Amino acid sequence: MICKYEDYLKEPYVLTIEQMQQIHNDLLANLDNDPEALKLYEELIAAATKYAAMRAKWLQLPRQEKMDTDSLRTSHHDSVITHFNMLARYLRMQGKKAAWRDALGDEKENKYGRKTIGDFACYLVFMNSICAR
Repeated sequence: MICKYEDYLKEPYVLTIEQMQQIHNDLLANLDNDPEALKLYEELIAAATKYAAMRAKWLQLPRQEKMDTDSLRTSHHDSVITHFNMLARYLRMQGKKAAWRDALGDEKENKYGRKTIGDFACYLVFMNSICAR
């Protein structure tokens, strides 16, 4: 299957690259060289990397392999959401608004919120990947 950015944009509740850039910039501004926030961010990136690796190959997997690994993919996705929530909670405790978390949506209120959070996790991995030249 060949995928294009334009196809992604046709899906419901997506974030454009520009929106992801803004959310990422807001998130990074909240970190403010706080050692604990930076540690939580690194843990988020580690969780996102595991999730993105599975998601990246999902479309190429045979049906049976998808069925066999679906619970693991869900587990990685849950971990990403937990790490976003932990970072936002910590930052709010430090007096930050963490509006970037609100921009990602609430996975409990909207089933697409979960997908949007997963998309943004993949964006973070993409950024780290291209910056690792």
